[in-house]
Amino acid sequence: QVQLVESGGGLVQAGGSLRLSCALSGRTLSSYAMGWFRQAPGSEREFVAAISWSGGSTNYADSVKGRFTISRDNAKNTVYLQMNSLKPEDTAVYYCAAALGFGATGWAVEYDDWGQGTQVTVSS
Repeated sequence: QVQLVESGGGLVQAGGSLRLSCALSGRTLSSYAMGWFRQAPGSEREFVAAISWSGGSTNYADSVKGRFTISRDNAKNTVYLQMNSLKPEDTAVYYCAAALGFGATGWAVEYDDWGQGTQVTVSS
């Protein structure tokens, strides 16, 4: 059974940076495409970024392009989300997710396993 554990969230001022990590256990990370999604209070969960199983392909929501970078270290079974130039509207619970056999998909329905989430709060 795949388990995903996010870390690295916290409180940061606008313009600051955070790096989220997602550790996968129970399987080999290299078998999965990985994604980050977020959900703000009163809003639906939305796609943030995704990376293919090999790391050769990435995909970003328009709202984070140029500010966020997704990467993976298959040897460490960990995927990362580097978030720069953070804005108050980036405030949300961030979730990582694993999709067996897919590329860098932005469709939540294609992800099989989800973490519990980590809170990111950006103050103005």
